[in-house]
Amino acid sequence: MILRVHVVLPGDVDDPAVPSGGNVYDRRVCRELAAAGRPVREHAVPGGWPRPDRAARAELDRALAGMPDGTVVLLDGLVACGVPEVVVPHARRLRLAVLVHLPLAAETGLPPALAADLDARERETLHSASAVLATSAWAGRGLAGRHGLDPARVHVVPPGTDPAPLTAGEPAGTRLLCVAAVTPRKGQEVLVRALGGLADLPWDCACVGSLDRAPEYVAGVRRLIAARGLDGRVRLAGPRTGAEMAACYAAADLMVLPSHGETFGMVVTEALARGVPVLTTEADALPETLGRAPGGEPPGLLVPPGDPAALAAALRRWLTDPGLRSRIRASAQDRRGMLAGWDATARRLAEVLDGLRPREVVQ
Repeated sequence: MILRVHVVLPGDVDDPAVPSGGNVYDRRVCRELAAAGRPVREHAVPGGWPRPDRAARAELDRALAGMPDGTVVLLDGLVACGVPEVVVPHARRLRLAVLVHLPLAAETGLPPALAADLDARERETLHSASAVLATSAWAGRGLAGRHGLDPARVHVVPPGTDPAPLTAGEPAGTRLLCVAAVTPRKGQEVLVRALGGLADLPWDCACVGSLDRAPEYVAGVRRLIAARGLDGRVRLAGPRTGAEMAACYAAADLMVLPSHGETFGMVVTEALARGVPVLTTEADALPETLGRAPGGEPPGLLVPPGDPAALAAALRRWLTDPGLRSRIRASAQDRRGMLAGWDATARRLAEVLDGLRPREVVQ
């Protein structure tokens, strides 16, 4: 007998104005589980997660309360981890798996007191769950250590990647692409500072991603672009999805992701699926996600996070060294064939969900 899975999602999971790796992951695993014959019932709960108002907390409580005892429930960590007062009371009778895309306290720029509160709330929630899901081996180790979790209850279920047409790229490599919501964690200000030192070289850069998540930061990035004289060369293009996003990748020579931290970095594999090399940082799981081609060559370049000078030096090498571009492009094309699909993600997730048992919560 194949058991139904209930999946609790953020209310904006399908909002094209705020695309995110977490939303893509949630949507794809729901589709893949259903396609594999696993009954899925979705519960998209609107709210200002992870700090919702009373009405959102009550809506989540109603959704969980309406599920029969023993129900397998996959909860997005953005929804679950900030409200242990709602989730923990249901943990004895439901089989809860919490998917952590990013630890709540790891978001860049949080006041220390708020980060500590979110960390404590997340810890209480995760200790009550039957299983904790992480998107990379690095993230799994981090969650176990951060919250004192039994490593046997932390399961790595990496995102998949859709097959995509190969992007040949222009010989000069001047078309740069950054795909990320414009927020402090993603580091677009570091990229602008780096590009400000490369005005003598030909290039253009499109920054594709939501402009609504951190309006003050976006305004600061815009001011920095103007101050560095980069208007027209660095474009904050806003969010793109579907065919429009595919066209952005098709027009790119190099993906640049200057993040201060990532638990996976799905845009890295999305670029590699098209043979587009990636310049990113050494932060968190990004080296693991970038990986290496079968011959051992990296399909891109790594620099320290938060270091505009190092990023500028790497970009200058890319733009001025045809041999480097050729080698990295070849490695990116080889790495492309190593990427797993979303069907593999769904199979691994189904294995974890099938093995769940109710948790006893200690008062």
